[in-house]
Amino acid sequence: MAVHAHPDDESSKGAATMAKYVAEGVQVLVVTATGGERGDILNPKMDTPENVANIADLRRAEMARAREILGVQQRWLGYVDSGLPEGDPLPPLPEGCFALADLDEAATDLAAIIREFRPHVVVTYDENGGYPHPDHIRTHEVTMRGLEIAADAPASPVLGEPWQVPKVYYHQNFHRARTVALDAVMHENGLESPYRERLSNWPEDPRQAERLTTFIPASDYFGVRDDALRAHATQVDPDGFWFAVPLALQQKAWPTEDYQLVESHVPSSLPEDDLFAGIPTTCADKVDEWYYTI
Repeated sequence: MAVHAHPDDESSKGAATMAKYVAEGVQVLVVTATGGERGDILNPKMDTPENVANIADLRRAEMARAREILGVQQRWLGYVDSGLPEGDPLPPLPEGCFALADLDEAATDLAAIIREFRPHVVVTYDENGGYPHPDHIRTHEVTMRGLEIAADAPASPVLGEPWQVPKVYYHQNFHRARTVALDAVMHENGLESPYRERLSNWPEDPRQAERLTTFIPASDYFGVRDDALRAHATQVDPDGFWFAVPLALQQKAWPTEDYQLVESHVPSSLPEDDLFAGIPTTCADKVDEWYYTI
């Protein structure tokens, strides 16, 4: 189970990993906390008054297309996008938005899905949200609390049988070492790198490297990831930043998607190359049918 804040997050964070596991027969569920109703239109080709007026419906349609491309199941948690406050001082968050939702109420909603789906692995954002968007930070908080509620037998018995998720991960794909590698491969091939300015203001931090525990070889599915990203046409410019590094160079320079193992109830040996490492294979309906869920 991958828990995300907005439609399009599932396609920009861990999408190749999900596509890889789907191809291997894993059941994958994306839980999307909000509808992305307050998102801006970031693709100039889609920035029309009609699309602005219909952004909520457009983002749901884009999510439907992306989940079809990735081959995943998907559920809406049902909250309203908080927007990204800007300014100094920052304006207050809009009333009724996800970032202001009651933590236990939202976490209980997620716990019900966890108990129903019974994932072996849950992936979400770190305590900083991956980046400090209020919905991303709330997604982290709701996910971690939801895991606790789902595993607690006395908690909300009406939600169904308790379920202890064996392994929990944070997305860590946007780290400096990967960016350095992509920047270098662009220069080696005589191309202009989109990362020069970012790297000049990004000091090395050994603590970030220490968070990288798990490297999933997913380069064969980078194309699927990119197709899913393009499905979010209001959010992703097909001629923009996300596609500035040619696919073959990405596969060469950094062929993995990367994670931090933050909770494990099974034996774990680091580093890993499989989110399911250490989890006993689970028997399905017959002895020769085996499956995992994420």
